[in-house]
Amino acid sequence: MEWTERATVLGHRKHGESSLILEVMTRERGRHLGLVRGGRSRRMAAVLQVGNAVTVTWRARLDEHLGLFQVEGETLRGASLFERPEALLAVQMCAAHLRLLAERDPHARLHDMLDLILEHHDDPQTLAALSARFEVLLLEELGFGLDLTACAATGVETGLIYVSPKSGRAVSADAGAPYKDKLLMLPAFLTSSLDKADEVSLADAFHLSGYFLDRDVWSPRGVMPPEARDALIRRIAGRKPQANAGQP
Repeated sequence: MEWTERATVLGHRKHGESSLILEVMTRERGRHLGLVRGGRSRRMAAVLQVGNAVTVTWRARLDEHLGLFQVEGETLRGASLFERPEALLAVQMCAAHLRLLAERDPHARLHDMLDLILEHHDDPQTLAALSARFEVLLLEELGFGLDLTACAATGVETGLIYVSPKSGRAVSADAGAPYKDKLLMLPAFLTSSLDKADEVSLADAFHLSGYFLDRDVWSPRGVMPPEARDALIRRIAGRKPQANAGQP
């Protein structure tokens, strides 16, 4: 069996004396692993850095085998990411999130969002806003999507500034006013222009996604939030939001 596809490097680990097991994200085949013979050579080191765009050709006798990767560099941005801590942390966070998904399951929208994050790796505010959107999209891909299109109480589609921590549905300013201390904030940039993202709204966005990730994904699976996530939030939002919120 054989296929060739563009991919983003998520990580790798040593295998034997000179090889690596490479982990990439592809659009058609999702997160995929493969053995790279000679992957620990100096020549390959620059190509296999996290965040690089590469072309991989995978070969194996049977589909269920680990298989071999032949890798060619495409966009080598790894060194640039190391010069921008927010960018490297964002990619590491996204890679950790993608490991919550089954290997080889396609998730084209997450692939495309990761590409978009990498395209804006030199713009910390846009990078952070896209990373928050990535988490909201991740919840949807995992089957725990939020409904941010209309008010859960009245059905109106405007003035949505809260989210119910019970239902994961948006709530309007008027309907949520009596319960505002028990609701999560819904930053405008999650459903509209990224230009509306600032330090406060970024912190609120990660608080929102973190609450539902903790409730529906991390705690049930017995896993901890990625360390890169907390570090990214501290750098771009100025504070670390709590994963849990009060229940109404």
